[in-house]
Amino acid sequence: MSKRVLYTSVMALAILALAVVSCQKEEVLSQEMDALEFSCDTMAFDTVFTQMGTTTRQFKVYNRGSEGVRLSEVTLAGGYASRFRINVDGDTCMVARNVDIAAGDSIFVFVRANIRPNLATEPFLIEDAVLFKTEKGVRRFPLTAYGRNAVYHVPTDTIHNPDGTPLIDANFGKPFAYSVIDCDNWRHDLPHVIIGYAVVDSRQTLRLREGDELYFTNDAVLWVYDSATLDVRGTDERPVLFTSVRQDGRYAQLPGQWGYVWLSVGSRNNVIDHARIENAFVGLRVDSCANANPTLVISNTQVANHTLAGLLCQTAYVEGDNLLVANCGVATVAMQYGGDYAFSNCTFADYWRYDSRKSPSVVITNTMEYDGTLYLWPMRARLKDCIIYGTRADGELYIGLDERVEATAVVDHCLVRGGEWDEDPLFVDVDKGDYHLKEESPARGIGYRYSDDTTSVERKMVYGKIR
Repeated sequence: MSKRVLYTSVMALAILALAVVSCQKEEVLSQEMDALEFSCDTMAFDTVFTQMGTTTRQFKVYNRGSEGVRLSEVTLAGGYASRFRINVDGDTCMVARNVDIAAGDSIFVFVRANIRPNLATEPFLIEDAVLFKTEKGVRRFPLTAYGRNAVYHVPTDTIHNPDGTPLIDANFGKPFAYSVIDCDNWRHDLPHVIIGYAVVDSRQTLRLREGDELYFTNDAVLWVYDSATLDVRGTDERPVLFTSVRQDGRYAQLPGQWGYVWLSVGSRNNVIDHARIENAFVGLRVDSCANANPTLVISNTQVANHTLAGLLCQTAYVEGDNLLVANCGVATVAMQYGGDYAFSNCTFADYWRYDSRKSPSVVITNTMEYDGTLYLWPMRARLKDCIIYGTRADGELYIGLDERVEATAVVDHCLVRGGEWDEDPLFVDVDKGDYHLKEESPARGIGYRYSDDTTSVERKMVYGKIR
């Protein structure tokens, strides 16, 4: 090819490219705000504990118009003094500038809250707004958070092995980091936040009264130690609450967010009356009794949404009356390695929906095989006027007793899926956690008895968040 022909071809391509570029229309960026639409009207955070901060939540800003929109600024009305922080499509600056939203497109705005402590003993409201600015106007997106001061139980020591290495908790795969509770000076006017293991020490009694609230961080445990006692005395109107620090959005009913309440070997004379225990790995872990009295007497209590079990009882002595134990990943109540148990007027309802549950809701056994050896324990279990029901088609009660030791289980006037009396108890709405019985229920007169007509969901809103 001659140089002249090559030169001519190159020039032709350059002219063609210039023509194409010249024909491209520059996108029009509007300053009008009417085209913007938010994915929700406001963002509200429930129970934000001072010093702890929240999970990050998000909303979307849509451009419903036919032209692109340029936002000159996206910022917080409260500026640097705001207790909220935002992230605009990855921009973590306090002021995001020149944010473009193409026609039909959207952006994400991420929000979290962190509130300073003050002297308030009641929840207090924090408000702010995200401002979306153009040269022609401003749109406000409201933010609210209910702040709460709290008493924090933070680990101060770690349990060690004889060789000096940290003892690892087999349940959670990390060291036993703990603090010891000052039971004599427990404050009842503020919620308590448990981090790590909070220990009720030997010969001490932790007394919790109506309206007390305990919030647990990830894997946190209330540990009632050898010769110690837990005494819980709530009321129907103001039960004692054990739940997760995460109370916003989907976390409000999500299982597995903290460890458990542990009544360990040797703890004694424990009483729980009128309480709500929710959203843990195990609700209550009850170990061997220390004397002739019950390890635990529990009544008028709701235990719900636990990854493993609501009540995990091991060679224990437990008396329970008027209990609702619901939605657990393995069993609502496990009575294992023998023991002495008496439950009356209880509802054990398992409608676990997070994965496939293969085990029965209520399990009664007195054996354990370990390293090729079978261990047996005496067992006495009595269930009277109870409802044992759920989604397991093969039945919701398992009794496996080896009678080479003294072992009995009595099921008296109980509606049991897979049992002699097997009818749908007709709960009002298990998806919403409402285990009231419908008027036409065949189980009317047995099981957990609500003292009023308020649904469990409404009760949670009252007692689990802001009274």
